Amino acid sequence: MIDGVLFTPLSIIEAQGGDVLHAMKSVDPGFSGFGEVYFSSIKPGSIKGWKLHSEMVLNIVVPVGVIRFVIFDNRKDSKTKGRFNDYVLSRKNYGRLTIPPGLWVGFQGRGAEESFLLNIANIPHNPSESMLKELDEINFDWK
Repeated sequence: MIDGVLFTPLSIIEAQGGDVLHAMKSVDPGFSGFGEVYFSSIKPGSIKGWKLHSEMVLNIVVPVGVIRFVIFDNRKDSKTKGRFNDYVLSRKNYGRLTIPPGLWVGFQGRGAEESFLLNIANIPHNPSESMLKELDEINFDWK
């Protein structure tokens, strides 16, 4: 596992009229403050990436659909430099993926329908603290 990345299994409470899906509490591992919460959608087979945040901690949950996340560690002094981690989040593997700043992240819609992720970020979005790369700029086989 890449240094600093956490996967925290979460609870789904089944109820007759609809389920309750936990996401995050202020006492949970990975909680580092609150800046904003947003949803992002991805279509089946689509890939979004690569993005690196220099300050933002991501806390990602997938309540709808199936999304594959790939994380690449290119941090200069990291003991896991050069490594990839690959996670598939869905209701079958329901949990929160905490990604610290300084890591490249890409994600791919893997379900048959449009999928949604929830990000509980520690700071509000600020375009000046993130960088983008084209998919082919990091050598990873998405197949």
